Amino acid sequence: MFMTESHRPSGEYASPVQVNPEWPPPPAYAPPAPQAAARRKRTRGPAALLAAVAIVAATVGGATAYGVQELTGDGTVASSASTATSVVPAGQKGTVSGVARAVSPSIVEINATSNSGSSTGSGVIITSDGEIVTNNHVVAGASSIKVSTDDGKTYSARVVGTDSSKDLALIKLENASGLQAASLGDSDGVQVGDQVVAIGSPEGLTGTVTSGIVSALDRDVTVSTDESQGQQQGQGGGWPFEYGGRQFNGDTGGSTTTYKAIQTDASLNPGNSGGALIDMNGNIIGINSAMYSASGGSGSSSSDAGSVGLGFAIPVDTVKADLSALRSGATN
Repeated sequence: MFMTESHRPSGEYASPVQVNPEWPPPPAYAPPAPQAAARRKRTRGPAALLAAVAIVAATVGGATAYGVQELTGDGTVASSASTATSVVPAGQKGTVSGVARAVSPSIVEINATSNSGSSTGSGVIITSDGEIVTNNHVVAGASSIKVSTDDGKTYSARVVGTDSSKDLALIKLENASGLQAASLGDSDGVQVGDQVVAIGSPEGLTGTVTSGIVSALDRDVTVSTDESQGQQQGQGGGWPFEYGGRQFNGDTGGSTTTYKAIQTDASLNPGNSGGALIDMNGNIIGINSAMYSASGGSGSSSSDAGSVGLGFAIPVDTVKADLSALRSGATN
């Protein structure tokens, strides 16, 4: 109750009393309770963050999808944008056993027969319906091709396209589906000293795994483009090639081609041709194509040949660049 002067208690200091002419007073603006404001602030923060993450994820996802489509045309090739992408389970990452377990289902044994004889090599599955990359010298001139997969199944195959200048070929299995395609890596990022794993079928020993390092890069390797040479590897101890002005495993003949190769000390032997050179994340970085066999003279048998740690692989970037031409049925 407001008191006027007539109601002041005795003894109190007398002064005029200001009486508010409006009573009750008009409501004043009440700021939001601190907890509500804090709630709104906390809500806005994560929402904005989630929106930003969604945009980034969409951008990254779109770029990844584009990369795969750009390589394959139909998105069926498993491809990694860089060697940082791992197909090896986290618990086994960086181990030879982890790489072998992850990639072996994508490596096959190839048996080719022609009028000149027969040859055994390896290949890498790049699509689930049975497209396989191998060396040209493994299947050149073949009238019949049989392919054995890691699970023991056998398929007939036909040659889709060949490129003798790069010693590459693409073959296709008949009536195949549900196969495990290998992840094609980035050979441009490979460095000397990197650990690698090789998988193939030396001497017909399907699924043989060896390991080593990248010994050198950009080696000029010269191989024959003569179809009959491929069929002679079972008799001459290996695929003939030239390096540094010297010939290995026999005579390359008069028709040759030279390409840049990755050198490795991973053990390679006759039959490894067309198989995979793999980084420790499980990505294919090369197609094994030539190896020096100590007993590779013209009079020796392949069983006498052994690895001396001098092998070469066609960089996977060369393979990826050649895929569209191979798929078109090129035979050069």
